[in-house]
Amino acid sequence: MSKNELMKITVDAGSPAGRLKHDWRYIGYDECNYTHTPDGELLLSKFGKLEDAPYYARTHHLLCTGNGHGTYKWGSTNVYSEDPTGKAIYEWSVLDAILDVYLRTGTKPFFEIGFMPMDLADPRFAPNGYGFKDYHAYREIGWACPPKDYDKWFELIRTLALHCLDRYGREELHSWYWELWNEPDIFYWRGSVEEYCKLFDYTEAALHAVLPDARLAGPATCGPTPGSRGHLFLSRFLEHCSRGRNYASAAIGTRLDFLTFHVKGGGFPFDLHAPKATPSLARLASQVKLGLETIREHGYGHLEVVLSEADPDGWAAGGRFDNANLNFRNTEYYASYVAASYQQIRALGELMQADVRPLAWAFMFVAERCFEGTRTFSTQGIEKAVFNLFRMYARLGENRCHFESSHAADLRSPTGPGAAAPQMELSGLATTSAGGGLKLLISSHHDDWDVREVHAVEVEVRGMAKGKRYRARHYRIDSEHSNPYAEWVRQGRPSYPAAAQWEAIKARSGLEELETLEAVSSGEGVVRFSLAMPTHAVSLLEFA
Repeated sequence: MSKNELMKITVDAGSPAGRLKHDWRYIGYDECNYTHTPDGELLLSKFGKLEDAPYYARTHHLLCTGNGHGTYKWGSTNVYSEDPTGKAIYEWSVLDAILDVYLRTGTKPFFEIGFMPMDLADPRFAPNGYGFKDYHAYREIGWACPPKDYDKWFELIRTLALHCLDRYGREELHSWYWELWNEPDIFYWRGSVEEYCKLFDYTEAALHAVLPDARLAGPATCGPTPGSRGHLFLSRFLEHCSRGRNYASAAIGTRLDFLTFHVKGGGFPFDLHAPKATPSLARLASQVKLGLETIREHGYGHLEVVLSEADPDGWAAGGRFDNANLNFRNTEYYASYVAASYQQIRALGELMQADVRPLAWAFMFVAERCFEGTRTFSTQGIEKAVFNLFRMYARLGENRCHFESSHAADLRSPTGPGAAAPQMELSGLATTSAGGGLKLLISSHHDDWDVREVHAVEVEVRGMAKGKRYRARHYRIDSEHSNPYAEWVRQGRPSYPAAAQWEAIKARSGLEELETLEAVSSGEGVVRFSLAMPTHAVSLLEFA
């Protein structure tokens, strides 16, 4: 595609396209104890102040044993231990601190039930004790084990539900999501598929005995590709829930309230000399498609599906010092990838008549170097370009209008979504709200971050008041706007900016206005204008 090739967007403000669910309001991270740090609470409060709050937060390790201090890919709460006679001891203070922060900041828990407490871990898989050797074995393997006693696990979940009911009330708990485990098809689960199904049955029975209206899901498996373990695990789980023998009740089938699986656009392992590699929109979209097809084949196409990790890649705690390719997370590329992938997820959901919602597995890391390149919304308290995308999302209205792009992804291809070679994709949303006013979100993206062109985009908006003069405030995320990374580069790329440097970088972390457009609608109620759209960019236009 030539950079001079004209791209066109057509919007019809008078053609309703249904409600916009604001289905992006989900975030997550590994380190549960970062929640109750000052920086963690600060970031959550920023999500809590967005116009479309509440956002749901999912985190690992909420039942793990340890010192209650978060480190990369680890956390703990010590909710469960046993005395020498095997009697359960419950300690809620750390878990309460985490859940309290969510509610205090206007966030809701997406409560991931996991992982296995040390005193419940099956000793066949890992030693169970309190010496250094035992705790090391627990940190390595034990947390991912099945329980030594499923009745004790049942009682843990029942007691957890009772505690939350007593502390937060039934009405509040009805608004939460609950999910069992994370990626049990890989190292997060050392048991078999059948043992996970058994764990789910006992969890479902215990949770719903206390909270019959609670929404519980599984299996949170890795992105499905044909014949992969993640795909086979998802299929077997669905088969068990639909017609398998329930391990807890001995009845046929297990209740499912919604479903979860994960999708990723690539993988970037530790490699000090990594060759260039980029995330793939096509890879992510194909996983979404196969997962939804599998769910429908098993008779669960009517259930809500949360992609409880939907990301460009799969290692949140890695950064640019681990693999130079991960620097894209600091830039406008991360924002444009998320915008393009979320649009494809939404379009696939509509095409397949599925209610599917993406969760961004990103948060913040305590004491990291500035723009470390980890998958985060902020770095050293500075919101990155990707956070500004969610600021844009939050300002959209509740009602969708017809939106058509000349360069949208072809998701109907018989060989799968995105089968053709990567190219620049232009997509977006048009919305109105009860208070009036049209808002357009327009994103452009190419998988290759080195493709840097500026394209002319002709926008035609129909269904406007005839002969009226309109003004549109144009907010932009690109290499120079709503993107503090550019200022960090100008400041010399400091790992730990001095006070004046930090203030200069922080000043560029908000949503920035590019221009104000003015146009007069025609006698047919049509407004036309042009945009210069960089390859990796997101625009929000608010008409008045």
